[in-house]
Amino acid sequence: MAERIVDQLRKALEDEIVTGRLAPGTRLDEVSLAKRFEVSRTPIREALHQLSTSGLIEIRPRRGAIVTEVTTETLVEMFETMAEMEAICGRLATRRMSDDERRDLLNAHEACRLPAETEDVDVYYEKNVLFHRAIYLGSHNRFLANEVRQLRRRLQAYRRLQLRVRGRIGSSFAEHETIVEVIMAGDEERAAESLRAHIMIQGERFNDLLMSLSFLRSAGD
Repeated sequence: MAERIVDQLRKALEDEIVTGRLAPGTRLDEVSLAKRFEVSRTPIREALHQLSTSGLIEIRPRRGAIVTEVTTETLVEMFETMAEMEAICGRLATRRMSDDERRDLLNAHEACRLPAETEDVDVYYEKNVLFHRAIYLGSHNRFLANEVRQLRRRLQAYRRLQLRVRGRIGSSFAEHETIVEVIMAGDEERAAESLRAHIMIQGERFNDLLMSLSFLRSAGD
């Protein structure tokens, strides 16, 4: 129960930060937040800690938690980096996955099907994390897997928001289908290309994300 409360608080604050309702430089006071969400300071403190590990806030001595600024340029660079890291994971996983790990990947993909069909963003995102984790583990490169997981945590708020774009969940699941097919076929280069394209926000998809941010900001005014 406590973990679920922390998760709900983190997601609520994530949404407010990435949509601009909590502007860069805003100080997040534990007492005020506890009163607002009608909880104790303990889950607030844990939610803020999680936000700090994702880079959305910075916890400063004597000033507390401060919302950080992520520019459009930085966001693009982070997605570019993550796309390349996932591509490497895909290439290595195609070459190194055991039969059991391939079954785990198939099961993780199948677990995404229902939330994709019902367009349940939160559940799909959770199952999507497990799908990608199966590829990281299959790469048999612990250093790389750890690095890409850290970057994924920093981008999780934006990736969850991206899934709210109309039709994105269906497209994401279809991309998973292709990724699974090429990994099972042993095609390392196509696995890398498919994962790179799956992660990289560019062109219309990036514009869709920015429009979503703009719309949610205006809705909160």
